[in-house]
Amino acid sequence: MKLSSVIICLSMASAVAAFAPSAPSTAFIGAHRVTNCVGSQLFAESVDEVTMDSDERMGKSVDSVKVNLNTIRTGRASASMLDRVKVDYYGAPTPLNQMASIAVPSAQQLSIDPYDKSVIGDIERALVESDLGLTPQNDGSLIRLNIPALTEERRKEMLKQCKAIGEDGKVAIRNIRRDGVDSIKKMEKKGDIGEDEMKDGLDSMQKMTDSKTKEIDTIVSSKEKEVMTV
Repeated sequence: MKLSSVIICLSMASAVAAFAPSAPSTAFIGAHRVTNCVGSQLFAESVDEVTMDSDERMGKSVDSVKVNLNTIRTGRASASMLDRVKVDYYGAPTPLNQMASIAVPSAQQLSIDPYDKSVIGDIERALVESDLGLTPQNDGSLIRLNIPALTEERRKEMLKQCKAIGEDGKVAIRNIRRDGVDSIKKMEKKGDIGEDEMKDGLDSMQKMTDSKTKEIDTIVSSKEKEVMTV
């Protein structure tokens, strides 16, 4: 239950019935509108609830950008490079890191030790078909990936991937903002909140959006510098 939600259980059933025994009704607790719903529950909706939910969702979008950027290789071996690789495991796309132990024996090599040796061919195929640009070496029980130094052309491709991941994150942020703005405007239109509260809520949504967008730009910029470092 979110912080600003109010749930009034069976002990309030008689109060609900006093408003309208056979139909949904509305009451007010403090500054919040409360609606009688099926199951004798009352829910309060507020601008704080919308902004808190939006902030949580935007935070998850930023985290997703970080995770995806970690999968972009920079000339040094890192197990996180394989986080987005999925293997067709008996018809189900399964993350590689759930199917094998991944080690970093040197700065230029990864080793992949499948828990189930019978799917080593499927793992090799998934690596070849990924966007890593690496050639796996399969000895029948272990797969090795040698990480070559990035060429100038490959670095430019990596930069494009960084920008694309960042833009996907910002699109997600804007979509969350749109949802929040729509919810707040609907509350004002229905009379649940006043115009001043609506304006404050919209201002909070915009500041939140600007902050998260700037955070994504900073994260992407840092990764781009890492990619271009020889």
